[in-house]
Amino acid sequence: MKVIAKPIEMVSWTNTSGKINPVRFRIANKDESISEIKIDKVISVENEKLAGNFMRVYTCQSVIKGAERIFELKYELSSCKWILYKL
Repeated sequence: MKVIAKPIEMVSWTNTSGKINPVRFRIANKDESISEIKIDKVISVENEKLAGNFMRVYTCQSVIKGAERIFELKYELSSCKWILYKL
């Protein structure tokens, strides 16, 4: 996986206990078009502290451009921002 670390627009839902479940996200391409990717499966969820910021790391699987890919999404708890970290 290659580190990308780009901010994304996320659609997610939260259950009554506060667990966040990502559904799909949008990312801007180099040619300024927008790609929307549906998350097929969340493989794992871990917590980490990066440069003093607490983050939740989601390892996910989706079909991107006809190929099944695994990628990492990060959710920064203090600012509520989503990042496509690795693809």
